[in-house]
Amino acid sequence: MIGLFLVLLFIVLLFLGVPIAFTLGIVAFVGIWLLDAMPLQIVVQTMFAGVESFILLAVPLFILAANIMNQGQISERLIQLAVSMVGHIRGGLAQANIVVSMFFGGISGSAQADTAGIGKILIPSMMKEGYSKSTAVGTTAASSTMGLLIPPSIPMVVYGSVTSVSVGQMFIGGIIPGLLMGVAMMALVAFVSHRQNYPRHERVKLAEIGRQFLKCVPPLLTPLIILGGIVGGFVTPTEAAIIACLYALILAMFVYKTIKWKDMPEIIFDTIRLSSLTLFALATASALGRLFSYYRVPDAIAGFFDSTFSSAGLFLLAVILLFLFVGMFLDAIPAMILFVPIVLPASQTLGIDPIHFGIVIVMCLAVGMITPPYGLCMLLASSIAKLSVSRSVVALLPYVAVILVAILIVAFVPAVALWLPSLLNEY
Repeated sequence: MIGLFLVLLFIVLLFLGVPIAFTLGIVAFVGIWLLDAMPLQIVVQTMFAGVESFILLAVPLFILAANIMNQGQISERLIQLAVSMVGHIRGGLAQANIVVSMFFGGISGSAQADTAGIGKILIPSMMKEGYSKSTAVGTTAASSTMGLLIPPSIPMVVYGSVTSVSVGQMFIGGIIPGLLMGVAMMALVAFVSHRQNYPRHERVKLAEIGRQFLKCVPPLLTPLIILGGIVGGFVTPTEAAIIACLYALILAMFVYKTIKWKDMPEIIFDTIRLSSLTLFALATASALGRLFSYYRVPDAIAGFFDSTFSSAGLFLLAVILLFLFVGMFLDAIPAMILFVPIVLPASQTLGIDPIHFGIVIVMCLAVGMITPPYGLCMLLASSIAKLSVSRSVVALLPYVAVILVAILIVAFVPAVALWLPSLLNEY
């Protein structure tokens, strides 16, 4: 009876628009309050224990690096490079939107930062060039999900913390699946652009592309510095995030001179606001996980997976459906905290590589960023374009379809995610 009440409470709070982090916390608090067997201080103790991890310090630091890059107008330089590379293709600005998301995902590690930073510039520009609001919103929101896969990726840091899997290996494993998603979206945009006869820019000379590229070399080195440090064993993910912050600050303040010391309080405040929401969601999810444990929910779900799915293929399909559904209601971080420990043992029993498993889960949760009711990237893009949520959902359906195809390819062709990590392991 209590369990049914808590489920109804969760649904009601969600539809009332209560932020997901607070929804999880309220449900956990009420659920433990209704139990005689657990004292209320368990809620606070579990919340603190949930974020008491050195590796999770990387989360606010990567957000800080992304904010410095955004405030330092580095995104504008990346957009100019992307337009010079693919602007001559039919629907060039939409194609550039996807390419710049690949670049920016390798700097920020955050889909929301991508949508906000790139969307503010490209959505109005696309609309001025004659693109429909639906195309502008769909392309911007969908392409920003690559930020969860192309390293550095904040959800991968959390997955590594939950499962003790190497974050560096996760970062490397996410590169090809992230590029696969990007290529699939570019193919979709090419098809739509030819049907709608969207404009193209004049072809830029190779020398000009080279000049634009040289301007962008410093920010584009960010993911290489992070990956090289982690994979080479020189730094931990948290230390790599610190280096990324310092590198971004040097670029924005001393190389490009686009921010000043007086801008830093605003940047730090915005970082604290975003990272506190992220980490508070992680903490409240940990408390809810403790409540789940009391009701033996993990054991029930794990037992269901063990007894129902005897093959790795069927198990992966079930996991994909589970995380696609969960991603519609939860952010990637609390979703991982709650559900990855439940399904991970069954995946290990079936011989599924934890890196491959993690990449598939991250891809599924990326879809949740553009599907209602959570759909944070969709909501950000639609608010920039002033497009209704219902029309934004319709605009994103084709992109969701191509991302699902990419997920199935990665799920059933493990080499897509594991080839690069295995290649590096040989050296």
